[in-house]
Amino acid sequence: MNVKEFKAKISKRFWALYLVGVIIVIVFFVAIAYGFIGYIPPVEQLENPIDKYASQIISSDGKTLGSYALSSDNRLYVTYKDLSPDLVKALIATEDARFTEHSGIDIFGLMRAFIKRGLLFQKSAGGGSTITQQLAKQLFSPNARNSVERFFQKPIEWVIAVQLERYYTKEEIVNLYLNKFDFLYNAVGIQSAAHVYFGKKPKDLTTCEAATLVGMCKNPSYYNPKLHPDRSKDRRNTVLEQMRKADYLTKEECEALKAKSLEIHFTRMDHKDGLAPYFREYLRLMLTAKKPNRSDYASWQKQKYTDDSLAWKNNPLYGWCEKNKKADGSHYNIYSDGLKIYTTIDSRMQQYAEEAVREHMSKSVQPAFFRSIRGRTSAPFSTSLRRGEIDTIMTRSIHLTDRYRMMKDDGVSETEIRKAFNKRVPMRVFSYSGLVDTIMSPVDSLRYYKSILRSGFMAMDPRTGYVKAYVGGVDFYSFQYDMVTGGRRQVGSTIKPFLYSLAMIDGFTPCDQMMHVQQTLTDENGQLWTPRNSNTSHIGEMVSIAWGLQNSDNWVTAWLMGQLSPYTFVQLLHSYGLRGYINPVVSVCLGTPDVSVSEMVSAYTVFANKGIRAEPVYVTRIEDSYGNTIARFNSQMTEVIPEEAASKMLYMLRKVLDGGTASRIRYRYNIRAAMGGKTGTTQNNSDGWFMAFTPSLVSGCWVGGEDRSIHFDNMNEGQGASMALPIFGLFMQKVYNDPKLGYLQTENFTISEKYTDPCATAAEGEDSQESQQPPEKESGGIDKMFQ
Repeated sequence: MNVKEFKAKISKRFWALYLVGVIIVIVFFVAIAYGFIGYIPPVEQLENPIDKYASQIISSDGKTLGSYALSSDNRLYVTYKDLSPDLVKALIATEDARFTEHSGIDIFGLMRAFIKRGLLFQKSAGGGSTITQQLAKQLFSPNARNSVERFFQKPIEWVIAVQLERYYTKEEIVNLYLNKFDFLYNAVGIQSAAHVYFGKKPKDLTTCEAATLVGMCKNPSYYNPKLHPDRSKDRRNTVLEQMRKADYLTKEECEALKAKSLEIHFTRMDHKDGLAPYFREYLRLMLTAKKPNRSDYASWQKQKYTDDSLAWKNNPLYGWCEKNKKADGSHYNIYSDGLKIYTTIDSRMQQYAEEAVREHMSKSVQPAFFRSIRGRTSAPFSTSLRRGEIDTIMTRSIHLTDRYRMMKDDGVSETEIRKAFNKRVPMRVFSYSGLVDTIMSPVDSLRYYKSILRSGFMAMDPRTGYVKAYVGGVDFYSFQYDMVTGGRRQVGSTIKPFLYSLAMIDGFTPCDQMMHVQQTLTDENGQLWTPRNSNTSHIGEMVSIAWGLQNSDNWVTAWLMGQLSPYTFVQLLHSYGLRGYINPVVSVCLGTPDVSVSEMVSAYTVFANKGIRAEPVYVTRIEDSYGNTIARFNSQMTEVIPEEAASKMLYMLRKVLDGGTASRIRYRYNIRAAMGGKTGTTQNNSDGWFMAFTPSLVSGCWVGGEDRSIHFDNMNEGQGASMALPIFGLFMQKVYNDPKLGYLQTENFTISEKYTDPCATAAEGEDSQESQQPPEKESGGIDKMFQ
């Protein structure tokens, strides 16, 4: 064989091998494409690769309050138009400079990576993966256990990348990539990342901020700005340099940006953190509630079952996910459907409310309570409790703990459990300065936590029912029981305006008078009831009904109760929105019913709203992930008392702040706005209340202990005017000092001309000093209201 024939033979073999190789490669990739080798997602999954997005809770002023998500996937959906242009430019310049030119695979990039990494062993030669290939890896490739497994994943990702390019535009691929990437700290996707690291939306990111987040795409842990600020800054500057090379930045712009310090505004994405945690949890429970089933409730939860059943029937927000279905017939899921829940909460007012609660509780109430129980063996309980009563309370508290239930389930004896609860161990406990490391027994920790007084505050617009601020407690992390809608406590003297309004319906006027002497009433069982009275002024003198409410006088209230029916009064209380069973006894006039803060705030809208009660509204609308409005919510308005009676109540309740029990709002907090209100204190100072309203805002606040037996022993510190009123004062100071909110101290109540004289219905020329007897009932008064 000559040389020419040899070369021809070699050439034929080469081309034959080459052809065979090409065929093998083609068959290999076809096999991958059709799923014979490796995993190729079905078309449906390729068309909808990310089907789980967290739902966002959005305030009325457009701020994201938080999200509802699966524990490992707190991804918030964002569209391409909501991305910062610099974010897109930084990503393309850094990760895939020829992104707009290829169809999923960058041949030049692959060759460069092969030569520099495979032949020259240069670790810093850059990768050959395009943005589309990286997306394919994020979506469909499990974590490789070794380099061999990773080697075989690559060709599968190439095939998926090509298919993704067929189904999506370049903009959609960028959007999918940024929505999928995990930036750590529960910040999955660019929307969460922008919020966690910079407190912004993606469209509002600066060039430096965009470069910082894109820099994390190489390794979110190694280049994390929270953990490693120096590395993160260096990586950010590398991204900025890449943007300069891609002509997205001039050299001068690049150098100026690189010289800037790394600044982040870190906010951890945790359901317990951030604004309005109590509200967000209440809303979650409302949206996901199931249809009430009596068997799911304990025997002592009869009232809750009734309340939930009525809510299921009458409240469209209650159980919304269960009541509504998507186009495919499945129920909505707040954890994965990417809903946008637009709430009535104003983030600024919510911030002011939380600050007011924390400021007053941490600086005034709690230090005073600690002083009052210092050195007391019964602490934090009242000295009126016997040792056996305290032991009963503590035993019940122990039985309610997870520690006790777990030990009981494991078969541990009661003696051993008690021993464990009395053993001192290291732990972290709540303080207003932050969690404190200490050593104490679980029993002592229970006592300590009981010594922390609780609070609940809510503010709403009486004209729309929109709830503007909702603070369910002093610290959601440590005390998750919600005292706005969940907790129910005796309301004390804040119930008195409801009785007075019943009297106004029945023909009384604020100017009617009675002899200020001790009152004794007889109930329907023949039992005598003689209420105590802390007011010692004007005893034996004639006083007006208005004076009685202004000074929260129990004798005047009891006298009025004697002129009216407790059954009719209870009927009216239910019309005010107070739920649950209320015993129709004469003592109910001094506030014995257990009521929630939200119910009381709704009830007091009657006085600001000409007799009309507004049901609280927490959500205005819900949108799906495509921006379609799928639900709207409006307030339910109910007439409770006639406008004339409401105008008389407005006259009297304004006097409570102008010279009455709530006058410190004027002289201590220097608030001159037109407003009415009522203080309230229950027996033994167990509960302190303050209810107040302006023409456009109704607020309610409660302060007290976890148990009724935990309270101040002196009236000066334990009354509602000391415990609860200052929270409202601080809140309104902040609200009025923020002109952007639009609340003005010059705003006034509008009253019809025919109702401007609160005593207009009194007999003309009658000597008010002799009007001790109740007036004759007007035709169509109470009887008309409750037909």
